[in-house]
Amino acid sequence: MLAEVDSREPAFEERENARHEFLIRAMNAATTASSAACLHVRHRARRLRPHRHCASLLASAFAAVASLALAQGSTVDEIAKYRDALAEGNPAELWEARGEALWKQPRGPKQVSFERCDLGLGAGVVHGAYAQLPRYFPDADRVQDLESRLVWCMVTQQGLNAADAVKTPFGDGSARRSELEALTAYVVAQSRGAKMNVPLDTPRIREMYALGEKMFYFRGGTHDFSCATCHSEEGKRIRLQDLPNLSTTAGAQKAYTTWPAYRVSQGELRTFEWRLNDCFRQQRFPELVYGSDTAIALTTYLAHNANGAEVQAPSIKR
Repeated sequence: MLAEVDSREPAFEERENARHEFLIRAMNAATTASSAACLHVRHRARRLRPHRHCASLLASAFAAVASLALAQGSTVDEIAKYRDALAEGNPAELWEARGEALWKQPRGPKQVSFERCDLGLGAGVVHGAYAQLPRYFPDADRVQDLESRLVWCMVTQQGLNAADAVKTPFGDGSARRSELEALTAYVVAQSRGAKMNVPLDTPRIREMYALGEKMFYFRGGTHDFSCATCHSEEGKRIRLQDLPNLSTTAGAQKAYTTWPAYRVSQGELRTFEWRLNDCFRQQRFPELVYGSDTAIALTTYLAHNANGAEVQAPSIKR
């Protein structure tokens, strides 16, 4: 039997090599076609409105290429290469551009722009700001992440009602668009390449970090899940999606620095608060309140653990 198995190994390797080469060629072809189409869409999108046709092309390309592979491990590797190839034509650029326009536009009852909003490095300074968030803000007397800080500036500086400021935290990939997602995309993009640096330098942020760590391991809901159920071991995945081990520095660095991200399957840019909200939904937890201490605590825990890694967001994901 051993001799028989050995005699089949070269043929198996040849088939595997041929399959991998075919998969790579298919990905290259799909990348060329979908990226070219999306580039054409971007040139036409003068009103900076995300085009669902682009999302459909990318989603179809992902689905078609993924279906060609039989071995999950190799598929994940090749999809990662495909994602890298698509990054140059990332539709998140549309959200970044819209966010930049919103940042500079006088808004609200007070007709004030976000150029007066201090994200921690001074009023209006966005370069490198996201890489140092969350942090404690004395003017708010609270630890805030980027999204809760944007809401604070909307309310206190622009004069918006708090309920109105968070009325549409997430878009639907179609008619319902979120200003907060666009603003987040713009601000985060200004930290691309900067290294995460979230120090635990005040008692309040140390408290928030400790709360986030506790929440990460807290089990509850109808399924008795916690964040750690899916994200504290190596080698876990759901279908073809790897689940990063967020309990390690390397895992937190790899995962946290790639959010926000354009989700091809949804035709929408998703922020880190959305990611947490969706995780709570999947765990059957009560809905996570946008900008709540729970959301900020979990963000603080993961952001600090990602220290030293370069921000790669907004990225592109399945």
